[in-house]
Amino acid sequence: MRRYGKHTDEDDVRVRPNRKGNRPRTSIRPKHEDAAEGFVLTVDRGRLTVLVEDRTVVAMKARELGRKGVVVGDRVAVVGDLSGAKDTLARIVRVEERSSVLRRTADDDDPFERVVVANADQLAIVTALADPEPRPRLIDRCLVAAYDAGLEPLLVLTKSDLAPAEKLMESYGALGMPYVVTNREELADGDAAARVRERLEGRITAFVGHSGVGKTTLVNHLVPDRQRATGHVNAVTGRGRHTTTSALALPLPDGSGWVIDTPGVRSFGLAHIDPSRVIHAFPDLEPGTEECPRACSHDEPDCALDRWVTDGHADPQRLYSLRRLLATRERREGD
Repeated sequence: MRRYGKHTDEDDVRVRPNRKGNRPRTSIRPKHEDAAEGFVLTVDRGRLTVLVEDRTVVAMKARELGRKGVVVGDRVAVVGDLSGAKDTLARIVRVEERSSVLRRTADDDDPFERVVVANADQLAIVTALADPEPRPRLIDRCLVAAYDAGLEPLLVLTKSDLAPAEKLMESYGALGMPYVVTNREELADGDAAARVRERLEGRITAFVGHSGVGKTTLVNHLVPDRQRATGHVNAVTGRGRHTTTSALALPLPDGSGWVIDTPGVRSFGLAHIDPSRVIHAFPDLEPGTEECPRACSHDEPDCALDRWVTDGHADPQRLYSLRRLLATRERREGD
């Protein structure tokens, strides 16, 4: 082995080649100005299906995005092979600014947010009137998440052939949100799907609901050429099985809107929600908070909303609905 003395010449020093190449490192990243625009349809184990013009392209997230997540509904910039041919792979190099983000946590103690969908403007909360029984606490939690994300809520009540809708709607009438009632017979003849589709035109609508309520069955009637697997309700537990395992964006047949079918949920954690933002969904009550104490929870003796309602500026039922929604973080869905 050759050894070097104290006075070696530079020519005597061996330099190992850089296995990764000799190009100097730089923090300057390419702008990808020629990247194509895409819309993320689904995500499956690191592979993303993206709609680029009229083609579906399989892509992966570029390393330069780091830990930035890409979810269904994202508008992205894509480079590489955009032909959509089998066994080709493109790269997502940029995620465009989101207009809305629907989030949830596993429970109210979970510090980790999970983005459900991006860029939706409406949240369809699907619940069965029977088999399984309605879970108002879960509906309330979905409403809070919708208001926090700036989405307009739509309540879709299924299986009205098994139970009436009036009793459940007594709790939500003061919110003034639109709702549609459906049943199996109307789904079969297309009437129910037509009524729901009217509420979806020109919108990107995310569908949420717990397992067994008929959410995916409804989506299959709305988009009949893209049938997804459906399950049944367990006769012992009264709960449905998870048959939808990943979110999927589907275009309505006439191209007037998008439906995003999401996996069934058994909980909707709100650890990420700032209660002070929920009041923005109540424009008739929001002005009354100007006289509230600092950091008012809107459910305490000094809350100015009580006087606001007493003076006739808003319906008392609206204040009751607000406080019920704000308190839902303190209650479990099954309570």
